[in-house]
Amino acid sequence: MIDILFLAKMGANVSAPNVVNIADLRVLAKRRLPRMVFDYIDSGADKEQTLSQNCTAYNEILFQPRCAVAVPSCDLKVTVLGQEFQLPFMLAPVGSSRLFYPKGEVVAAGEAGKAGTGYTLSTLSGCRLEDVKKATTSPAWYQLYLLGGRDVALKTIARAKAAGFSAIVVTIDTPVSGLRERDLRNGTKELLSRNIFTMLPYLPQMLIKPCWLTDWLGDGGLMSFPNVQLEDGPMGYTEIGPALEASVVTWDDLKWIREAWGGKIVVKGVHIPDDARKAVDLGVDAIVVSNHGARQLDSVAPTIQALPQIVRAVNSKIDVLLDGGIRRGADVVKALCLGAKGVLIGRAYAYGLGAAGGAGVARSIEIIRTDVLRTMKLLGCDSVANLNRSYVKIPASWDSN
Repeated sequence: MIDILFLAKMGANVSAPNVVNIADLRVLAKRRLPRMVFDYIDSGADKEQTLSQNCTAYNEILFQPRCAVAVPSCDLKVTVLGQEFQLPFMLAPVGSSRLFYPKGEVVAAGEAGKAGTGYTLSTLSGCRLEDVKKATTSPAWYQLYLLGGRDVALKTIARAKAAGFSAIVVTIDTPVSGLRERDLRNGTKELLSRNIFTMLPYLPQMLIKPCWLTDWLGDGGLMSFPNVQLEDGPMGYTEIGPALEASVVTWDDLKWIREAWGGKIVVKGVHIPDDARKAVDLGVDAIVVSNHGARQLDSVAPTIQALPQIVRAVNSKIDVLLDGGIRRGADVVKALCLGAKGVLIGRAYAYGLGAAGGAGVARSIEIIRTDVLRTMKLLGCDSVANLNRSYVKIPASWDSN
């Protein structure tokens, strides 16, 4: 047991040269976390075609650098929704982050604030939204599911407003949960049942990760969702699936959400130009080109491939953001060149959180920040505001409807 604990502790060393890229953090997260928790971060829907293509599609974009250009410094600041961020990437909403590390959402938000960038809190958070907002000195957004129905959502919106969140992010691509086959094979449903007889075959994957298990139990064990307050208390883990199906978000819901919120609204989960135009017509302030990290409908286009058509459809009327498949700073730069105002990273920091908590999140941010800076200097561009299509070459099919 001492040897296992020692090896697990070694995984907390996330400084260079031990951790050079996001893939290294993924390895360390896999070492520390039980299989069911790691696969929750790592897996996608069905045969995971889109999961793979979200990443590999960036390989089809080629840079066109300006050479013999001196770039002594680069300005990485962006303005999104009228708010300034020190980096062109923010942290995306990742549900159940408290499974990865004690008080995971609070920890991640704190590191985003230290880096001068934004954090988006998932409705499916194990930490109270008030505690998460207090943890960061930068703008934070609240991602909204209508779990529990309209009345429950209205109470949560009021809490988010009182806590100081600066935007509501409405996710529109989850009428049901996607089929994540790895979750089924790992016995996630059985482990959540709290029935020892159904749990028993799957418990060894947790028992062989003593550091994680000690941290998890010390943080309260199986969490509920304190930001979804039902009549009998916070929503439990096993209630998510049925609650999602009973609370589908439609375009009509944006009206009452806007009236209740009174501030900036972002629609997350836009795949096609028609939905982008609809969002503009309904007066939202920004959209996120997203396929939910390939965790919902498989065989949809990778987000970076969908981006050029959606940017053209929006025609600069609102801010366009993107998530999905970003593992390197060069991916961030490519998205900015294709018209994204900024990007959201999810798995990239979740691997860091699972590997080493705050130190891992900080390292993931630093890796991508350094990558962005180096890429821009090699491109001969001194500001993200000056990035445009002339710096990249993309397949002709990406521009066609």
